[in-house]
Amino acid sequence: MAQSRFLNRQTLYLRPDPTRVVVRPFKPATEPRDLNPTDKSRANHIVDRVLALDVESAGQQLSDVLNNFEGRHRNLLEIFELRAAEMEEAFEPHAELNQTQRRLIGAYFLHEYSFEASALFNPSIVRHPDQSGAPENGCRFILSVRAVGEGHVSSLTFRSGTIAADGSVAIDPTARLASVPKIKSRTPRTDGQEIEVIFRPEEDLSERVIFPVTDAQSNGIEDARFVEFNDDGRKIFYATYTAYSGKAIRSELLETTDFRSFRMTPLSGSAARNKGMALFPRKIDGRYAMIGRQDNENLYLMYSDDLYTWDGGQPILQPKYPWEFVQIGNCGSPVELDDCWLMLTHGVGPVRRYSIGAVLLDKKDPSKILARSSDPLVYPEAPEREGYVPNVVYTCGAMRHGDQIILPYGVSDTFSNFATIKISGLMQAVGR
Repeated sequence: MAQSRFLNRQTLYLRPDPTRVVVRPFKPATEPRDLNPTDKSRANHIVDRVLALDVESAGQQLSDVLNNFEGRHRNLLEIFELRAAEMEEAFEPHAELNQTQRRLIGAYFLHEYSFEASALFNPSIVRHPDQSGAPENGCRFILSVRAVGEGHVSSLTFRSGTIAADGSVAIDPTARLASVPKIKSRTPRTDGQEIEVIFRPEEDLSERVIFPVTDAQSNGIEDARFVEFNDDGRKIFYATYTAYSGKAIRSELLETTDFRSFRMTPLSGSAARNKGMALFPRKIDGRYAMIGRQDNENLYLMYSDDLYTWDGGQPILQPKYPWEFVQIGNCGSPVELDDCWLMLTHGVGPVRRYSIGAVLLDKKDPSKILARSSDPLVYPEAPEREGYVPNVVYTCGAMRHGDQIILPYGVSDTFSNFATIKISGLMQAVGR
């Protein structure tokens, strides 16, 4: 397939930046209590040491901490106080803390975490809900990116940018600071917890980091596939993602209207026990529709009357060409074209090389395959073969702008780039 006729790789490399950090709770390891059942916990030892400081020394210690860290975070004193409040139940009875002691104790139970020190990859893209300031005949967009830090823990972060009338892409400057949201509510469910989180209005989009907050997510929020969903004229952004506990995976759903307030809900049903689910951008015949993989090889089409429950499914696509013989999967939500759905896929071939291909689905009945690419659209070329996981290109979602598809993609599980695809050339290449 002659890619150069319809696909243009850009050089907008989004690389991980280890200088961007958030503060996370620090929990001291606890000695086995059976060694000395009367001994205090390490947390209480720390509190006792802080309380033993005289007023001047405590004040000086807090001042030193602020001098070291205040320029690296917003509202640091407030963060210290909130952390001390969270730890209160772990502390044994003690004298009432003054403000300096409370803030200093909070500081001792926090640590900085470089959330994107290792990787920034597997992006998806949607139109920005606020199009003010967009280029003429262009648009603003939001990019979601999977960030990986120490311990291979994955979180979700964002970038914004613009697409010009000719399809050229620009990324807005990234904020120096980074923040995690406030947990607004936790609602118990039979299959876990529904969590609502919210960021401060003054925090730039690129500051916002959604870090794991439940046991099911404790080792990562992975590969969010964002889609702008049309719910009878109301626009809402959904993202299916993989929650990883370190031992088990499951699919969950994130939803937002403004990218400031988010709700995360576990999905239930037999299909939700797998990775890589992707929601269609609107209902089909009055039902929600989803693409997913249930058997590690093939793609399935699922329907549901309930957005949060997914069972069964119909197999619609199996490996066919050598570049996808090992397995195939979806690369984000299907993109609606004039007379069909465009579903981007990933295929795994020899030496576990990951490439991106395309499949066209019938507009009314997506179980019908109209055409598919016999060769990859995007595959690892020489400059994009090296990284944490070599020989991988992968995306979690593209978007249409005019006569082009804007395709962000991850490179070797390390950094991200963009390509633009002319729809007419793509159609010709797949035989439509």
